[in-house]
Amino acid sequence: MIWPQRLLGFVPAYPLPCGYVLRGYRQADEAAYLRLLALAGFEGWTPERLAEIWPRVLPQGLFLAVHQASGELAATAMALHNPTQLHPAGGELGWVAAHPEHRGKGLGAAVCAAAVARMLRAGYRRVYLHTDDFRLPAIKTYLRLGFVPFLFEEGMEQRWREVLRRLEWPEEVLQEGHP
Repeated sequence: MIWPQRLLGFVPAYPLPCGYVLRGYRQADEAAYLRLLALAGFEGWTPERLAEIWPRVLPQGLFLAVHQASGELAATAMALHNPTQLHPAGGELGWVAAHPEHRGKGLGAAVCAAAVARMLRAGYRRVYLHTDDFRLPAIKTYLRLGFVPFLFEEGMEQRWREVLRRLEWPEEVLQEGHP
């Protein structure tokens, strides 16, 4: 999915529900952060893997939603400098995760909006993300924020039509997703 050209001047914001705060990652968060990723279904995250990815994270680009009463990390998203062949000057919204006990409260949208805003303020003209067809709640969050499907190879439009049908989302978003 990509952030459409028409929204490059729009810096998204998404309010957190009462009882949560948004803040940046701190070194003392490492164990809780790795636990959050594991609870969200991301396997293989270790301190070493985090250290490998850390150089691509924009300064102040790893966001956390924290449950105030417990201090528990509830959601996270990264703003990554990650140029690729498809996105030569690309910033990637990555490693979006929510704690199972805190899902359904808009926390994912809040951390994603913060990460996208960070990349836009840094001057990125191409912001993208990777997801899977079966991650319907996440896709709905990305669509609500303004992302559109990126239709870069044969068969993708039909796949997206099916995803959008399952989400009961208008197909007009497909018009902006061609490279």
